[in-house]
Parts: sequence; C-alpha cells; structure tokens
Amino acid sequence: MPAKKQLNGSADEVEIAFYDAIARGDLDGMMALWAEDEEIVCVHPNSPRLIGHADIRASWEAIFENGTMQIHIRQLHAMHNLLTAVHSLIEEFHSKDQIAQDVHIIATNVYVKTPRGWRIATHHASVAAGAAPADLSKGDVLH
Repeated sequence: MPAKKQLNGSADEVEIAFYDAIARGDLDGMMALWAEDEEIVCVHPNSPRLIGHADIRASWEAIFENGTMQIHIRQLHAMHNLLTAVHSLIEEFHSKDQIAQDVHIIATNVYVKTPRGWRIATHHASVAAGAAPADLSKGDVLH
C-alpha cells in the first residue's frame, strides 16, 4: 500500500478534496483523506454508524457503484483550534441523472491534525426534512 500523501495545508483543503473525491467517485483518493486511526466514524443518511477503515471503505465503494454525485456545500460553520476542526454544513445533493431535487443533508465533518497533516476523523450526514434552513449568517448584526 503506498504511503498516504501529506496534507499540510488546512482542514478546509481536506474538505475540498473530500467532496472532490465524491464527485469523481475516487475511492482511493477518498480513503487517503481519513485519519489512520481505526476509531474513525462515518454515518451516511439513514444508515448505521460505521467504525474503522474497512467498513467505511466498503460503504463508499457501494455508493460509488451507483455513479458519481455532486455535493455542494452551503452554510458552512467552522470551529477550529490547533489540532481539531469541526465543520457543520448543509450539503445540497445532486446525482448525475437527476434534474432537480429538494433534498438537503446536514453534515458534520471532524478533522484532526496528525503528524502527516489534516485528516478526517468523522463524517456524519443526515437527511433533513423540509426546505433548507435560511442562511442566518447573512442577516443583520444586532450588536
């Protein structure tokens, strides 16, 4: 197995690479972004919690067998410190054969800084009912 590429930039760059790998259906590229720790966690919408590389890899492989998909990030809220970053966001999901869909997914991505750079520790996504919430960050500031 080749050595994992070091990503020294930021958790934001890992997140961009994560969604790019999804769009391309790049399983190896996707898995290279995850922390080497076997305690990594992934929860897909309406699915059980997966722990560890083998289960997470198998789930993404099954997803990619159904074709590629575009996920557009909306309303990113990020919290960062020196070793951890937590991103809460809304994913707009579009599959390649889909014309329009009123589905949005609320996701939380947790990144950890390792000796080899930033890596994904947790991806948790769930389908949210109704229309996507309004972006409150664009409203007027009260104080």
